[in-house]
Amino acid sequence: MGVRGADATPARMEEQPTMSDQPGRQRYLTVLEVAEIMRVSKMTVYRLLHSGEMPGVRVGRSFRVPADALEHYLATSIPPVAAADEADRRTS
Repeated sequence: MGVRGADATPARMEEQPTMSDQPGRQRYLTVLEVAEIMRVSKMTVYRLLHSGEMPGVRVGRSFRVPADALEHYLATSIPPVAAADEADRRTS
């Protein structure tokens, strides 16, 4: 058995598609990732999951949130007043 060259490993890694590169595969986020994206605490994310406001999947004792569900939640959770204020700022 010989020792592999340093350039053999990176080429091999490039050939294997990651989960996010595979078409038709759903990406799931951890509660921590969702909290960081939303800039809220993990407890806030847990409250959204437990109340059903944000869909999630239970994996053992932890939750995973489909990336599409987070995008949908963020797109639809802007309060009408905030949206109107934003529109007013753009026209001023």
